[in-house]
Amino acid sequence: MSPTLNRSQQETQLEPLGHGTLRDHVDRALANYFAHLDGHPVDNVYELVLSEIEPPLLERVLKFTNRNQTKASAILGLNRGTLRKKLKMYGLLT
Repeated sequence: MSPTLNRSQQETQLEPLGHGTLRDHVDRALANYFAHLDGHPVDNVYELVLSEIEPPLLERVLKFTNRNQTKASAILGLNRGTLRKKLKMYGLLT
């Protein structure tokens, strides 16, 4: 994306992910993460990954549903209360 575009302009432009599935991209990102630890201790990788994946997932589904939490929770397969809890946790509840 062009560095001169603001965030909302960037979000409206879809770029291909390249070759591979989302799973492939996550696998490569994790391999890169572990390859660059340089001896630093690592823990809570599960929470690290969730904290990177969940916010954009929630934001994208909410955008798709015009911020309708009932529809978003159904799409995500989450209880509406659980969705609200996650939105609050990530500061996405408006």
